[in-house]
Amino acid sequence: MDYVFSVRSTSKGEFGNEPGASRFLEVPDAATDLNPSQKISKTAWINKILELAKSGTHDGLSDGEIVMYVHGFNHDTSTVLRRLRAVKAGLKENGFDGVVIAFDWPSADSPLNYLEDRQDAKQTAFRLVSEGIRSFAALQTPDCRINTHVVAHSMGCYVVREAFDDADDRPAIAAQSWSVSQIVFWGADVSAKSMEEGRSKTSSLYRHCARLTNYFNPFDNVLTVSNAKRIGVSRRAGRVGVRAPEPNKLVDLNCGNYWDRHGSAIPEPDNSPHNWYFSDAQVMRDLAYTLKGDIDRDKIPTRVPGDRGNLVLKVD
Repeated sequence: MDYVFSVRSTSKGEFGNEPGASRFLEVPDAATDLNPSQKISKTAWINKILELAKSGTHDGLSDGEIVMYVHGFNHDTSTVLRRLRAVKAGLKENGFDGVVIAFDWPSADSPLNYLEDRQDAKQTAFRLVSEGIRSFAALQTPDCRINTHVVAHSMGCYVVREAFDDADDRPAIAAQSWSVSQIVFWGADVSAKSMEEGRSKTSSLYRHCARLTNYFNPFDNVLTVSNAKRIGVSRRAGRVGVRAPEPNKLVDLNCGNYWDRHGSAIPEPDNSPHNWYFSDAQVMRDLAYTLKGDIDRDKIPTRVPGDRGNLVLKVD
């Protein structure tokens, strides 16, 4: 089964592209798309995920891992499911024990819908924390420790940033203790400046995580400022990285040299400089090391030092 938390509208038994009610889906392995009929109760959904997440013990206590994937713009529901499964498969192949789930927000299947997708992303972002992350945090017990991680791609990084920022503005949420372990951004469609130390837009993001790893690719043609549908938008963290000063919790990982050498070998349909993360074995190895957290950021074997104090994805 695959597990998805969707906040899309529905019409005639199918998901639409507008904000809608929260639905917690249990998707059969044979399914090729998301469908409202896959809905189960929130309680049952959370309990099944927690059971799947338990992967072992630490100091005699149960522990485990939950990874929540947040997709980008221009995604229909079949693409969301396909990429969720790609992350699951890549992590499993690299020995990562735990469960991978998805947060599905309303996104159209047309690249011309960029601005509307961005508005819908902001409108629904808060539920990622209020009904997703916080639900798992609230169920932590002294005898069971489950780590929650977030892997976001493209505009999904904007969803995550807005969700954390909004949560700190809500007294009922801000008064409670909640956090995630690792946050990973792939091809982040957020302003590079907004990720710098002391910026109000991302202070909540860093406050509620142990570490944020930003994978960026200078060859990412989707995130160029000259792109027609993004005209007037400032330089993106997923294309240029985060310029100094970098927050202590941030790891900037330059993937440009790796893409330049190996990009042509990335299989379809994700063989573009913006979407390639889902299909590359080296990225998945690095992601598994990152989420496990057993090795310091500077010693992960899929990385080498960069020329401006950052890290670079290793080219074999």
